Amino acid sequence: MDRPAAPAETEGAGAVRRQSVPAADHQASDPGPGVDQIDAALPQTQCTRCGYPDCRGYAQAIAAGQADINRCPPGGAEGVRRLAALTGRPAKPLDPACGVEAPLRLALIDEAWCIGCTLCIRACPVDCIVGAPRRMHTILESWCTGCELCLPACPVDCIALVPADSAVQPPTGWAAWSPGQANTARQRYRARQARQARRPIEEARRHAAHAQASLRDLAGTTHDDGPQALERKRAVVQSALERARARLAGDHATPAPPGAANRGDGGTG
Repeated sequence: MDRPAAPAETEGAGAVRRQSVPAADHQASDPGPGVDQIDAALPQTQCTRCGYPDCRGYAQAIAAGQADINRCPPGGAEGVRRLAALTGRPAKPLDPACGVEAPLRLALIDEAWCIGCTLCIRACPVDCIVGAPRRMHTILESWCTGCELCLPACPVDCIALVPADSAVQPPTGWAAWSPGQANTARQRYRARQARQARRPIEEARRHAAHAQASLRDLAGTTHDDGPQALERKRAVVQSALERARARLAGDHATPAPPGAANRGDGGTG
């Protein structure tokens, strides 16, 4: 089959990601709603179009009075109204710099062109892409949030966006996205973030265990003659062991950022 053209929206979608975020024009005079309440009012697509790394980051900025409430295209006008009711701020049109309200579209991989690079797996914030290196990938559409983050990650442009609803006038914003879907997306995103946070610790443990095993049988694995060769290898292995231990100590000593335990981890890559 012919190689699919890259979606026309790819460049435009990427252009609004992680832009500089202007300060909100409203500074709350009272504490207002908490981060959890605001986060619960967001659709949890984790698309970054608001200019923040995830929905919770945007919620934190809103709660701190550092971001306006009209920066979430997936939530659309209804999302702005919900945030306005929650925060007491006036509703306003979506910020066009963040994108526009549109029908939900889901990612679809042309499996004939997929090269198994796993870059889309690493980019997906909710782990809805399955595959292995040099093997065909596929997208589990029931978990796809339509965030579009996999599009620029694909080096062969084999991912397209297809309408989630075939109606002539498909729903947009919260009309196209249910609270249940938002909750599932949040849970999957947090689980991914938690898994990624564990990886450095698990890797350091593996390195430490390997170094300790090498030290225990150093004489048996050293084939060079003479004690000097043995001592050189012992010094190298001991240094590796100390680095792994230092990494573990640093990971345990460094406190997690606020909300990290609730937000979880990032991908299957």
